Amino acid sequence: MTEYIMINNRKAAFIQGQTVLDVAKENQIPIPTLCYLKDVAPIGRCGICAVEIEGEEDLILSCTAIAKNGMNIKTDSVKVIKERKAILTKFLSTGNHNCAISGSGDVSWSNFQLKVNKEDGTDELCPVWGDCRLQDLAYQYQVDIDPDNQAGLPSDPMELKNPLIVRDFSRCILCGRCVAACNEVQVNRAITLDENLGKVVTEGDRALIDSNCVFCGECIQACPVGALVEKKSRYIWRPWKTEKIRTTCPYCGVGCQQMLHVQDGKIVKITGVENAEPNRGRLCVKGRFGYDFIYSKERLTTPLIKEDGEFREATWDEALDLVAGKFTEIIEKHGPDALAGVSCARSINEDSYQMQKLFRAVFKTNNIDHCART
Repeated sequence: MTEYIMINNRKAAFIQGQTVLDVAKENQIPIPTLCYLKDVAPIGRCGICAVEIEGEEDLILSCTAIAKNGMNIKTDSVKVIKERKAILTKFLSTGNHNCAISGSGDVSWSNFQLKVNKEDGTDELCPVWGDCRLQDLAYQYQVDIDPDNQAGLPSDPMELKNPLIVRDFSRCILCGRCVAACNEVQVNRAITLDENLGKVVTEGDRALIDSNCVFCGECIQACPVGALVEKKSRYIWRPWKTEKIRTTCPYCGVGCQQMLHVQDGKIVKITGVENAEPNRGRLCVKGRFGYDFIYSKERLTTPLIKEDGEFREATWDEALDLVAGKFTEIIEKHGPDALAGVSCARSINEDSYQMQKLFRAVFKTNNIDHCART
């Protein structure tokens, strides 16, 4: 027999074991979250997903509460809204969250400029302004904090020594998403949440570069605030300035789906495409950060042919004809095993397949390898 719960006077079927949040999501009923991360065990730290159940005195966390037949749930009651505002007020007042939600001054996306203290790397305005879940919720619930009244800011300095990731402990809300992403999604187990220190730490509380972090960047993609930021795009990327283009990662041939964030015709950031196979949002260090080679001045853009000890530019047809002719000559004189090929890992899987077919089916040799093995 199908079982149901009522959410905001709407009847919603559920499967045994589903949480209230799961059921709400399936029925397109919005419940705000900050610590929820898909496909990992419920974290239940932020409290922003609290809902009211008829007959219960206390609010419950929808991300951990298991749906039970006959539940009557309110996601936007006066009591719920009051609780969410209190939680957001706490987050904003105990961290460096200069969101400028409704305060005075002409601060808008169209005229926003990032200001940076070059001496210590601290930001006068948030580096993820416009792409922050906490800011979105503060705006939605009209919660604004005077920066002059902020108290209890974490004293840990910003961690800038890592080559790819900036850690700003003053913006961390201890939601635990980065820890879940590291331990349960990527299973790197490089970071944990230390309740005694009140911060996310590596083993020995060392910098990421001195830990067993592999810099996959999954923690950055999971972070809902500005506590974790890509170093390369920190002063450049703004969501309203960029175009998103989906593509396939050029490394290793697995076929991971990437979202390129392109600004002024240049890639400034890469994220994994959520819910897309085969990676489902995951990327490795190369896929997330290794796009600089595209713009290398040393990259050849025109075929070169050496004549009399000097290179000259050539057309693709001329270069390919020369290579094909040389290969044919070698095979006729010394046999097919005189040739060998190495397929590049910085190419798509289909290209590597065609490469081995060329050597095995056309050249009639098995002398074909792939540089990923090295």
